[in-house]
Amino acid sequence: MTIVRRHHAVTAINAVESSPTLAKLAALTQDSSKRLKAVQALIPPMLRASLQAGPIEGDCWCLLVKNNAAAAKVRQLLPAMAAHLRSKGWNVASIRIKVQG
Repeated sequence: MTIVRRHHAVTAINAVESSPTLAKLAALTQDSSKRLKAVQALIPPMLRASLQAGPIEGDCWCLLVKNNAAAAKVRQLLPAMAAHLRSKGWNVASIRIKVQG
């Protein structure tokens, strides 16, 4: 008896839509990117390239920063960023910084 297996290619979008875990991860990633976009105006232009949207864990959002110097400057902006996000409807109690360098 011969078993014929047919493997069909699945697009990333189809995989995400068919998996609740991947769908949740994609939604969190998209939400994190929207948060970063919402606070862009508060970030000095020279620092914007040093930041990336990071993970969301409950009411804590993480910003990924390229180096310690940028992280020190961004830390000063965190209270304003959190207040701005709350004013836009996001549940943000704190923003954490993680240096990637």
